[in-house]
Formats: sequence, structure tokens, C-alpha cells
Amino acid sequence: MKNKAYIFSWIAQLIAVVIMGQTLFFKFTGHPETIVIFEEKLNMPGGQYVIGTLELIACILLLIPNSIAYGALLGAGLMTGAIIGHFTKIGWEGSHLQLGIMAFITLASCISILLIRRKELPFINAALKEKCEQAND
Repeated sequence: MKNKAYIFSWIAQLIAVVIMGQTLFFKFTGHPETIVIFEEKLNMPGGQYVIGTLELIACILLLIPNSIAYGALLGAGLMTGAIIGHFTKIGWEGSHLQLGIMAFITLASCISILLIRRKELPFINAALKEKCEQAND
């Protein structure tokens, strides 16, 4: 069962990396639509570079075996912010709908990875051990 879970994790990792990775081109090249989203709608001038850098870091972490859970945690946080941005300022019209759907898919992928690899995060693993020890007492 563990092997199947890790295979599913790698599939989810690849989905998250492909989606976040393909948006990096638009963020780092100053694509006009990206400028509109970050500067006009989100009021974050230059924010595309910060978010793009964080997404690049998440992609790299998702591909390194010892850091997958951290990449998923970072990716989940970024996609939560993206989804909140869609609900509050960006909207869901036209191409924004596709971006929002991709954010939901990436968030679902990252959450799946975190559920599968939860024991790889020290603070969660420590909490799980504590619960088990309390249950055995």
C-alpha cells in the first residue's frame, strides 16, 4: 500500500510542478496579463517576481526526495493565496477562470502530497508520536 501511495504522490508532485512551472515563464518575462493581475488587481507591483521565485523554490523542493513535503507545504500556501486572490480581487472571468482552476488543481495535488508524506514534516511527525504515546499510556 505504501508503494501505491508514493506513486500517487509522485504523480501529484509532477502535476504541481508542471502547473506552477509553466506559469513561471509569464511571471518572469513580464507578460502583460501578469502585470495586470499583480499590479492593477492585486496592487502588488513586482509581486509576480516574488511569487514566481517562491513557486520556483516549491517546484525544486517537490523534485528533491528529502524536501518533497516542504515543497508541498509551500505550494499549498501559495495556491491558497492565489485562490483567495481570485475570490477577492482577480475574479473568475475569461482567462482568470483557467488560472483559478489550475490553482485549485495544484492545491489539491499539494494537499494530497502532504497527506501521504505527513510523517516527513518534523512538527507533524512529533505530534503524531506524542498522540501515539498518549494512547499507549
